[in-house]
Amino acid sequence: MATGTDQVVGLGLVAISLIIFIYYTAWVILLPFIDSQHVIHKYFLPRAYAVTIPLAVGLLLLLFVGLFITYVMLKNQRVTKKAQ
Repeated sequence: MATGTDQVVGLGLVAISLIIFIYYTAWVILLPFIDSQHVIHKYFLPRAYAVTIPLAVGLLLLLFVGLFITYVMLKNQRVTKKAQ
C-alpha cells in the first residue's frame, strides 16, 4: 500500500504530465487553426520547437537509459569477477 507521501508525489507527477500534455496538444493541434495575430500565440513557442524539444528530450532519455544499463552491466561484471 502506498504511503501518503507516495500518493502526493504520484498525484503531482500526474498533474504535471497532464499540464504538459494539454499545453503540447494545444500548441501542435489547435494553434495552427487560430489566426497568427491572435494574442494567444504569445504564450507558445514557435512551431519549429514542437519537433525539436520532444526529439531532444527523447534523445536524452535514450542516453540516460543507455548509461544506466552500461553502469549496471559493468557493476555486475565486477561483482562476478570478485566472486570467482
